[in-house]
Amino acid sequence: MSGPSGPSRASRPLSGREVESLSEFDSVAATGSLSGHRVQAVDLTARTSILRSVETRGAVFLGCSMLPEAAAEVQSSGALVFPPVPGVPFDPYRASLYTPGELFEGLSKPEGYEGTPDFRAYDWFQQTKSDGDVFSSMLRAIHDDALSDALDEVLVGKRVVGVMGGHAMARGTADYAGAARLGRELARSGATVATGGGPGAMEAAQLGAYASAFSDGMLVEALETLAKEPSFRPSVTAWARAAFDVRARWREGGVSVSVPTWFYGHEPPNAFASHIAKYFANATREDGLLARSNAGVVFLPGAAGTVQEIFDNATPNYYESRGEPTPMVLVGRAHWTDTMPAWPLLRALARERSMEVRIALVDRVEDAAGKLAELSAS
Repeated sequence: MSGPSGPSRASRPLSGREVESLSEFDSVAATGSLSGHRVQAVDLTARTSILRSVETRGAVFLGCSMLPEAAAEVQSSGALVFPPVPGVPFDPYRASLYTPGELFEGLSKPEGYEGTPDFRAYDWFQQTKSDGDVFSSMLRAIHDDALSDALDEVLVGKRVVGVMGGHAMARGTADYAGAARLGRELARSGATVATGGGPGAMEAAQLGAYASAFSDGMLVEALETLAKEPSFRPSVTAWARAAFDVRARWREGGVSVSVPTWFYGHEPPNAFASHIAKYFANATREDGLLARSNAGVVFLPGAAGTVQEIFDNATPNYYESRGEPTPMVLVGRAHWTDTMPAWPLLRALARERSMEVRIALVDRVEDAAGKLAELSAS
């Protein structure tokens, strides 16, 4: 596993030794040795005879289900076994990112969102985050590191553009539609759109990426459907069901990645990302999202969280000495110079480090993708 902003999976020496599925396990076991491999979240209850017959010294089993006799035998041979953790609503050793269907499973039942795995994980987090239990904090850390590893696997070799913005942007507004068109344009240009994964501007950008696989008329109709439930308040259930109505009508949409957090669990994840890396630690999530936006970031109007993201992104650019800083495009002149005056300070930082050719302020969201491409080419 890796930290949130560590090297890409392709450059990590352990990448060829991670076993994350039963088919991978069978393939490696056929060589006669699992030594040095890390077997992650694989159900091995039907592989007892194989575990007894192959070399396992130096292997590590992370959250793998095994029969007790198999676990005892591989441990006695020199393997490390970290068993599954009962009684928690998530798998701390999971080997893949979440999907919307997984996090929102049970949404159609009478209890609605409150019965979903996403809500149960948030509820567990609320109960354990302040009790000082080292075991709970360890499980959260293991889970988040596993998600970072899975996120690197998904994004290796991808051109990632981050789209940041506030959660308050309502469906049915011109701003929401503009953010959706931005996401669609970026996805059609070959970029992988990445957002903070929540409602508002983040959902809009990922709706656009999802819509990139269809004709332009699909987005128009989807926006009309979603406008009937403008916000996740007062009902997350109704808000989420509207999104799944869109997904059910138009299946197999475009790919995007979201990186939400249970730290802000009162803001649900949106349902339009194909891959969801949901973290417990917000700092890990923020740093990892921006660090992985290797082709630049577009900042739509937002409040404190978006302002923080602007300077979280500017800081490594400011101190970058080995290569070019990633482009930054801020959308909304009045917002970023008067309402939330981040632009003057950003320009001052950029001027000091000769970064001005990599930042821009545009008036309209329609100009953001083109300006980002221009900055990337400069």
